[in-house]
Amino acid sequence: MTDLEYLDRAEALLSRVEACCDRINEETEADIDNQRVGGMITLSFEDGSQIIVNLQKPLQEVWLAARAGGFHYKFDGQAWRDSKGSGEFFADLTRYASQQAGQPITFN
Repeated sequence: MTDLEYLDRAEALLSRVEACCDRINEETEADIDNQRVGGMITLSFEDGSQIIVNLQKPLQEVWLAARAGGFHYKFDGQAWRDSKGSGEFFADLTRYASQQAGQPITFN
């Protein structure tokens, strides 16, 4: 993948995360504050915990840091997959955000 293709796909991922947060805040009791600065989004939860999603341009990866740990995702042509083979970005974000929000929420 070229650097430009990576940036297009990664920016689309960040925009999708932001749109999901807006939808979640409208449709559920969860209150997720999301702030974007450049290639990084910080999701803040009512309990004071955070999830951070940021772009790692030199590696063409997206990193996710949550209470559950840190995870690196690469685009495989279809989806952003954990570089260790354990999951897909939005499925993982849904799981970790639900844990930190204390209720089921969906990033899709």
